[in-house]
Amino acid sequence: MPHEVHAVVAAKQGAPVELQTILVPDPGPGEVLVAVQACGVCHTDLHYRDGAINDAFPFLLGHEAAGVIESVGPGVTGLGPGDYVVLAWRAPCGNCRSCRRGRPWYCFDSGNATQPMTLRDGTPLAPALGIGAFAEKTLVAAGQAVKVDPNARPEAAGLIGCGVMAGYGAAVHTGAVGSGDTVAVIGCGGVGNAAIAGASIAGARRVIAVDIDDRKLDGATRFGATHTVNSRGTDPIEAVRGLTGGHGADVVIDAVGRPETYRQGFYMRDLAGTLVQVGVPEPDMRIELPLIDLFSRGGALKSSWYGDCLPSRDFPVLIDRYLSGRLDLDGFVTETIALDEVESAFDKMRDGRVLRSVVVL
Repeated sequence: MPHEVHAVVAAKQGAPVELQTILVPDPGPGEVLVAVQACGVCHTDLHYRDGAINDAFPFLLGHEAAGVIESVGPGVTGLGPGDYVVLAWRAPCGNCRSCRRGRPWYCFDSGNATQPMTLRDGTPLAPALGIGAFAEKTLVAAGQAVKVDPNARPEAAGLIGCGVMAGYGAAVHTGAVGSGDTVAVIGCGGVGNAAIAGASIAGARRVIAVDIDDRKLDGATRFGATHTVNSRGTDPIEAVRGLTGGHGADVVIDAVGRPETYRQGFYMRDLAGTLVQVGVPEPDMRIELPLIDLFSRGGALKSSWYGDCLPSRDFPVLIDRYLSGRLDLDGFVTETIALDEVESAFDKMRDGRVLRSVVVL
């Protein structure tokens, strides 16, 4: 029998989100029903609301969540009622060409629940990133629910489901930051600060935070930045070179995703250095670089998809690091809010006033 729950719905492009009653079915084969305890307000949710992802309205927003499994469907193994989980928007299928080659972090056929959640009138909802967790309960594929240590408080734990994992993984997995490396991170929001934290934990000798907001730069030091550069009044390329013996950084992470920051990152690298783009660009953005510079500077230009993570492997590790005091997940939580405050949280996000607003249910 369907469950009636309160949830945040984006009914049409650009309109304020609405708190509505929706219907969530009992889990079918390979699915689990999760009672959501906390869910972060991510830029991706705002992109859905504004129609920047696709036009499959109405959307059920929210995807950066932790909660407790309420029930499981037929065929589900390894999970049961009462398990404390973080939700992942990548659930490797095990069968696609990437999974078969031993690269499940690139899975090209990630699993989602097959039954739709709906409005009361039966209109199907499109859940953000296949999750839809701005809701009292949500239905996901079993592979999207990753068991973690229940001692981690949900408002912090849920953040590894998207932003923290994306930034941390961009440094540790995609950028392969190692002991003694120099790293520059452009953009000190939630993803950028997670990249800073990842680089610091990986043993970087110098971690340089670059942003146009002094408040964000001050916050970046909490996550491990050793130096800061305000690029509003300073050439960030020259500043980073000046902090790295005139050479540039071994790894540069663009957590903004704009042509100007990508160009800065490209020239901010040392010769044969790595540039990782993890900030999500808008569809119409373009970048132009001299081909001779692409050739002569060498190195690697990479995009990081979800921090190239394997949730079943990485989520428990990040939670363990949080509980041991090595990863400051609490530092990402600027405020906790109710379900009916998501629209105002979007305004704060646009203004750069928060790292994360977190809905607590």
